[in-house]
Amino acid sequence: MLPIIEIESKITDICPNLQIGLIRAKVTNSATPDELWNEIAAACDETNKKYQLPDINKRPAIAATRAIYKAFGKDPNRYRVASEALCRRIVKNLGIYKINALVDLINLVSIKSGYPISGLDADKIVGDTLKMGIGQAGEHFNGIGRGALNIEGIPVYRDSIGGVATPTSDEERTKIDTETTTVQININAFAAEMPLFQTVAWCAMLLQKYCTATDIETYIYKIK
Repeated sequence: MLPIIEIESKITDICPNLQIGLIRAKVTNSATPDELWNEIAAACDETNKKYQLPDINKRPAIAATRAIYKAFGKDPNRYRVASEALCRRIVKNLGIYKINALVDLINLVSIKSGYPISGLDADKIVGDTLKMGIGQAGEHFNGIGRGALNIEGIPVYRDSIGGVATPTSDEERTKIDTETTTVQININAFAAEMPLFQTVAWCAMLLQKYCTATDIETYIYKIK
């Protein structure tokens, strides 16, 4: 079942057009298939041809997320939006990491759409509600591959026991691995870029194609 989404007024007051594409599905995760990696390579080539480094943070979805950070006093150049970080690596010819099928297909959608996307192991989420608020000073958050992450001033999803995802990094506690059998994906659209319904449908299709997804549920959360 898709989680209940609640968003604090601190965010909706600044970003009243925020939408979130929600996907939950039963999946079989695995090493990244060659066909998926070829799709990612093609997306990287396209990104290299379309953007130069100064253009990345002007993509609508990235620029809007950076603006939220700035509004709450966070430097988005120190705490990069995940989709921005991916695209910057591509245009700097640094490549992107191959992790597993689920994570890599989420990265593919993020590269193409510009949206920062939270990919969580749904069975590790505590409770039936995800609340998006603003990170507080000293709030515990163990970013995946990053260790303790200072999330003060960053939008954060929290379950009933704490933070699970931000537009910069997801939390180790709920990270996807090859044992993940139920995935929760939140496509965070602080501003429109790729049409969100199209992004959700494409992500669901990739889940079916590369992770034999079943019991797929989708929904687009709108503030108004």
